[in-house]
Amino acid sequence: MFANTPQPPYYAVIFTSQRTSLQDGYADTSERMVALAADQPGFLGAESVRDADGLGITVSYWASEADIHHWKLHAEHTLARERGRADWYVGYETRVAKVERAYSFSTKNN
Repeated sequence: MFANTPQPPYYAVIFTSQRTSLQDGYADTSERMVALAADQPGFLGAESVRDADGLGITVSYWASEADIHHWKLHAEHTLARERGRADWYVGYETRVAKVERAYSFSTKNN
């Protein structure tokens, strides 16, 4: 559901992508990247959605820009990115933002 992030400031990496029709290996790699990211220093959580036409948005949250940089350089993540460019994505945009304010609403009682 929602990532359980701390009080700001922290960082968000917004990955918007358009998928190709090729499915071979994508689901397994996607699951592996989420699990691998969760083990990285500074990882705070992630939220991801994809529509029926293949447009997806994943937002991962990080404690620092240095943590984001280390994740980008991770060898297995680099291989997945290369495979994504070759096989799974028509295109993508990656944006990094500093979260300075955050608030929420829920009808659930805590």
